[in-house]
Amino acid sequence: MRKNLLLLLIFISVLSCEDTKKRSTKEKLITPTSEGKIETKVKKDTISKIKLFPKITQENVISFLTEYGKNNPETKAIIKTQFGNIEIKLFKDTPLHRANFIYLAKQEYYNETFFHRVVPNFIIQAGSSDLVSTSKKRNNIGENYRLPYEKGNGRLHTKGTLSGAKYYRKNPDNMSVPFEFFIFLGPKSSTAHLNGKYTIFGKVTKGMDVVEKISNLPADKGEWPLENVYLKVEVIE
Repeated sequence: MRKNLLLLLIFISVLSCEDTKKRSTKEKLITPTSEGKIETKVKKDTISKIKLFPKITQENVISFLTEYGKNNPETKAIIKTQFGNIEIKLFKDTPLHRANFIYLAKQEYYNETFFHRVVPNFIIQAGSSDLVSTSKKRNNIGENYRLPYEKGNGRLHTKGTLSGAKYYRKNPDNMSVPFEFFIFLGPKSSTAHLNGKYTIFGKVTKGMDVVEKISNLPADKGEWPLENVYLKVEVIE
């Protein structure tokens, strides 16, 4: 009897240890592998989104934006800030600038950039920041291309017009940098060096009070606001 009882206890003990070992092996092998697959999948999805479009260069900028513009005809967007929203309309007769703005908005480039230059009764300029994320986005999209000057219908800068910015003023071709734009507030007397030199590709349709509020924020000597004015652009239609 004792011998049988002892054998039964040994058998149960062996089964117990074997079950524990299997459960432990399963946890070590399957759980980390599953997490790894999920993590890898997320990374692949992110990479695929980035590689959905080729990098824009000076050689392909016109063909790329022309094609993109045909497939993305939207002309309305909202610029969201902590001071309120600014609604804008983009002009169809400046097709490259319109397509570029829509492309950057849909690629979420503008998210986490700033209104980085504010000049009361003149302009507010946006699309840059001192964050590493902005440099990375520019590199992914193509940081070295410029947009050709587009005359449109010969528009002049008036209160609320939206124009492409330039890295330097002495630019005989009047090309725009792709990532930055400015909204004009200033008086007509301030437009002599702007008209015919910067592409006007849109206008503010609602929210000029927000533009004025931002333009009057305290700024340093470089006209950079002391308080970061973050923006986010959403395409409406």
